[in-house]
Amino acid sequence: MYIGAAAANKLMVVLSSSFQQAVQFPPAGFNGYRYRRRRSINNGGGGIRCGIAEASGEPAPFGQKTKYNDGLFEKVFMTLFARKMEKFAAHTGHSQKKGWLEYDYESFVDVSKRVMQGRSRLQQQQVVREVLLSMLPPGAPAQFRKLFPPTKWAAEFNAALTVPFFHWLVGPSEVVEVEVDGVKQRSGVHIKKCRYLENSGCVGMCVNMCKIPTQDFFTNEFGLPLTMTPNFEDMSCEMVYGQVPPSFEEDPVAKQPCFADICSMANPNSSVCPKLQA
Repeated sequence: MYIGAAAANKLMVVLSSSFQQAVQFPPAGFNGYRYRRRRSINNGGGGIRCGIAEASGEPAPFGQKTKYNDGLFEKVFMTLFARKMEKFAAHTGHSQKKGWLEYDYESFVDVSKRVMQGRSRLQQQQVVREVLLSMLPPGAPAQFRKLFPPTKWAAEFNAALTVPFFHWLVGPSEVVEVEVDGVKQRSGVHIKKCRYLENSGCVGMCVNMCKIPTQDFFTNEFGLPLTMTPNFEDMSCEMVYGQVPPSFEEDPVAKQPCFADICSMANPNSSVCPKLQA
């Protein structure tokens, strides 16, 4: 499954459930993370548009949800991951298991919200890890380590695969040049406006269900460091393959407040999102 480029592509599709991606660029002088966005790998700078239905072809402004035209490919993966997560989701009077291709993005996000219910921050992250592992055959992490040791080439290759295979989850993105440990390389991915974050409107979901478990899975299971930096000002996100992520306590997202005006689970009286404290 993991021999050759086609196998690697399939692996990246599986990994797209790692609910990546959120926000607030690191402050100046942030140790270990020297980010400099340069240019798109495709010269035009447009990246992949991911079936955006907006007249401009670009994500909607902050505070508005971008309209998408999801095709069969997108719905297959929404269903695949939602059904895996349903095993861990709390059941409400309005929730019901859907059949194949009956899931849309809204219902996919709803499953994510129900997974969060009654679980601590670490428990939410553990669920994502279990979902990811359940998608892979035995021994897959070890095989990935053999195919993709933590080199510049491996980091750039995985960044290139992220753009087409994560677009159903996070929306349009593009490969950008970054600097890792003093070396310039095209191992960065700029997500223009994270679809998962804009649909959930929840800082806790972004961090606990995407950013942290995705970073941990690549860094610890696959041996390829990954740092994700969400920008909660515009809902964009920067992914840098090859960059070791900071600990949660040292990460600026640990102090991020709720989106008080758009999150249904927000606590406007708390200076930090409650889902990051539990």
